[in-house]
Amino acid sequence: MDILVIGGGASGLAAAIEAAKYGGVTVLERGERVARKLAVTGNGRCNLTNLDLAPERYHGETPDFVRPALERFGVEDTLRFFYGLGLVTAAEPSGRVYPHSDQAGSVVDVLRFGAAERGVRLLCGVKALEIRPEKGGFTVNAEGRSFRADKVIVAAGGAACPRAGGTEEGYRLLTALGHTRTGLWPSLVQLRTENSFTRPLKGVRADAGVRVISGGKTLAESAGEVQFTDYGVSGPAVFEVSRAAATAAACTLRLDLLRRVEAVALTALLAARRGTALTAENLLTGILQNKLGRTAVTRLGYSLAMPVRALSDGDISRIVRTVKGVELTVTGTMGMEGAQVTAGGIRTAEFDPETLESRLVPGLFACGEVLDVDGDCGGYNLQWAWSSGRLAGNLGALRC
Repeated sequence: MDILVIGGGASGLAAAIEAAKYGGVTVLERGERVARKLAVTGNGRCNLTNLDLAPERYHGETPDFVRPALERFGVEDTLRFFYGLGLVTAAEPSGRVYPHSDQAGSVVDVLRFGAAERGVRLLCGVKALEIRPEKGGFTVNAEGRSFRADKVIVAAGGAACPRAGGTEEGYRLLTALGHTRTGLWPSLVQLRTENSFTRPLKGVRADAGVRVISGGKTLAESAGEVQFTDYGVSGPAVFEVSRAAATAAACTLRLDLLRRVEAVALTALLAARRGTALTAENLLTGILQNKLGRTAVTRLGYSLAMPVRALSDGDISRIVRTVKGVELTVTGTMGMEGAQVTAGGIRTAEFDPETLESRLVPGLFACGEVLDVDGDCGGYNLQWAWSSGRLAGNLGALRC
């Protein structure tokens, strides 16, 4: 059996390694090397999965579509898979799993070596232009070449992070065969906001609670590190809620800058400081990072030279409300260029979730980010790549 995989990223390599059990496998990668995006993920560390895996961590028009793949190839199976390839991993208390080397290149290398050991041909610099179904299989036309295959797995990835190989080519190949796709949005991405508050804080980080609010309703919430920038906000806690912000018609971001302290306790602490000789510049010293504290005070129009003893109960309440809920109008995102993941993609209703075979074109499979599946921050998107890639390459191959 001849099996062709289009895309040499995370899901494509996982699919190729599994499919090699059932026949000869060729991978067509449009870039000059495989797994470019994988090599830079997680700031070069590669958060390859998460011990707290659940279908509820995934999004799309039909979120439950992920369940069969995750049940068939879950976290423990993924860890065994990589250990079998020679990768030693380490889990953090948060549940995030990284290569013990702390280098994404280690993950790329064991996948490359594993593919080579199984006889997989990796052809880089080859862009697939057309998938043509024919009697008994397919012909895939590329630039100046054509390939014959019994089965084709489309693992071409999504549109996010084009500098590392993100592309819309997979959508084009599949829609040409009758498949349809949803809208596309950047996810796990920095948010643009009204920046009068954030610009003076460029580079400052805070442990904050984050909520996306639209029409008085909370669309998403998270907590953790937030980084202020000249254009808005970034950081893991922001990435967690960025999908909701990107897909909302209009929304605001509410930041609790002191999420571990209740408003009542903060009010009492600040009220007690009125008995000191402090000025407003130092009202929040020891409570927030100094620049952040000063910016929170000046946001309300108070002079930093104002004596703290001159603050009324109403003034203290206003400052507490700001610290516990500064609101920033979201004006957009940093786009696909800044995104780690694409929200949206080829409609999953057009594929069998048990095999990832197309319901429209028998013998055609798809996996990974090209489908309308995206996960939360924390290793969930790579786990989908491993699970879906191996499902397409394993059960899919058996049905051909």
